[in-house]
Amino acid sequence: MLTMSNFILSFDDLAKEFKAERKALGFTQAQIAKNAGLRRETIIQIEAGENVQVYSLLKAISALGKAIEIVDRRIDYDRLKEMFDES
Repeated sequence: MLTMSNFILSFDDLAKEFKAERKALGFTQAQIAKNAGLRRETIIQIEAGENVQVYSLLKAISALGKAIEIVDRRIDYDRLKEMFDES
């Protein structure tokens, strides 16, 4: 996976993480769809990495009890140093 410290760097990774999280929480696609007010087909599209409306994606993520955070993906040299010092 192309994640770094739990950061999702591609839509394919988002799809895989969404599905893994749904399964880990014990939800079916139908349950997430119902909780989000979406069709099950939309959840299937999200998990397949297909193009869906951002609003639908955010509702589905919220139905998992999760949120999206926008972070700076530029290299933080202090954090990088900490990562290597911990090894």
